[in-house]
Amino acid sequence: MIALLRAAVPLFLAMVAGMVGSLVVTSVLGKHDTVTLAAFAVVTAVLNPAGAAVQGALRGLGPFVAPYRDDPAAAVPIVRDARWLSLATGLVGALAVICVPLIASATGVPGEVVREMGLLPYFLAVSLLVFASTGGSSTILIALGHTRSVLWPTLVSGVVLGGLTVVLVPPLGLTGVGLAWLISGTAAALVATYGVRRALRRPVGQARPRTGEIVALAKVSIPLAGTVLIKFGVLGVVTFAAGTTSTRDTAAHAVLTTLTGFIMMASLSVAQAAMPDVARAPDPAGARRANRTAALLAVMGTLTGAGLLLGLGEQLLRLFSDDVAVRERVLGLLPLMLLASLLDAAQAVQGFGLTALKRSAASLSYFAIGYGLLVVAAVPVARAWGITGLWVAMAVANGLLVVLQGTGFHRHSAKVGRVLVG
Repeated sequence: MIALLRAAVPLFLAMVAGMVGSLVVTSVLGKHDTVTLAAFAVVTAVLNPAGAAVQGALRGLGPFVAPYRDDPAAAVPIVRDARWLSLATGLVGALAVICVPLIASATGVPGEVVREMGLLPYFLAVSLLVFASTGGSSTILIALGHTRSVLWPTLVSGVVLGGLTVVLVPPLGLTGVGLAWLISGTAAALVATYGVRRALRRPVGQARPRTGEIVALAKVSIPLAGTVLIKFGVLGVVTFAAGTTSTRDTAAHAVLTTLTGFIMMASLSVAQAAMPDVARAPDPAGARRANRTAALLAVMGTLTGAGLLLGLGEQLLRLFSDDVAVRERVLGLLPLMLLASLLDAAQAVQGFGLTALKRSAASLSYFAIGYGLLVVAAVPVARAWGITGLWVAMAVANGLLVVLQGTGFHRHSAKVGRVLVG
């Protein structure tokens, strides 16, 4: 458990650094102009799921690289294959970001907001391609046991993004954000590429795409991207459902969702750090032991975060809202949100475990069931029981996923060491 904790801490710090950079951008834009912030929010509504889908697809590389931890140079051909796949997924995501103004106009977003976007979608699309060009550097470093090296690209990105945003937004508006995003992403990509080269002990170099091997990677990676899109899409519907309630309840839901993001960082970092251990396990007992350890540590991290939230309570919520009624609503729903987050943390570990076993397609099917039921229930539940009902529904959906993903992991891990998984 200590080894896993040491591996997870740098990943947790990397997530914090990335979130701080994003918060600086939001804060600066909010003080700059309301229309500018609204335009940024519309663009990132597409950028976030597109980027998360690309990142999710790159995580599928982990179980292919992890077996080469003792001979990293032998993983170079796989890394080259992954780069081709990541560029393909990145291109799809970049095209989606470029189309944001057209999508916004077609869906009734005010013209002044669409015009305010300017060149931002293009800068962010190029930035997404730059990220994809690294070929899943973070996943490679985690798989090879170099989790500390994951922190530096994110730290560089967060510092450069925050600093350039403060300097460029006042004179350039959203164009300044676009430049800051692209420059910080490029700097992070350079640092990540250097880290991967050190971990592999040789340059990655160039090679023709190996179609069969890329397809094998895609069978694990693409379902992961699908899982991310399902989660983002359904949570978007839940947010829309919350918007059909009162204004204060909608604001309270937004605060609770933000707090959930902070809570989940611990479990996600542990789940990623544990993936190589599960992938390298020689037998079912080893895979299940690694998974149990990760689940226990993820739950402990979530409970620690929950304790901090409950302890700080009113003082912390003042950072999110000046409305006393909103803060009281959040405080009343905090235990329910923490339950939903705890269950989400547990299911996330199982999902990453299935990815380590190269069974991400099974995880995708479980998400389709659990979140499919949630998306059907969201609007009727919100109308009948408000956001309290919505958070109960999310807790139930996450609980169902714990059962489905946990059962699936147990079943598929039984094949470790007996047959080739792939």
